[in-house]
Amino acid sequence: MSLSLILACFWAVVANILAMTPSSDNHWRNAYALIAVGIPIIGYVTAQHGPWAGLIVMAAGCSVLRWPLIYLMRWLRQNTYRGPAE
Repeated sequence: MSLSLILACFWAVVANILAMTPSSDNHWRNAYALIAVGIPIIGYVTAQHGPWAGLIVMAAGCSVLRWPLIYLMRWLRQNTYRGPAE
């Protein structure tokens, strides 16, 4: 197994351990740290194994960090341009 996939698996294990620990801010600080570390790992996996492997790792990361993704989608949907006001 390559180093990039080992790092991706290690990221997933750490994410699951962090999810099991108690948190006063509903794990948002952990989510920001996991996103900051996970994006370069996705790029590394994509560079070594191609875009399909990168998409699979990204889908796995999105399944772990689903609430930040849900809030991002809600925010984008709320703040999209809807045309001129009538």
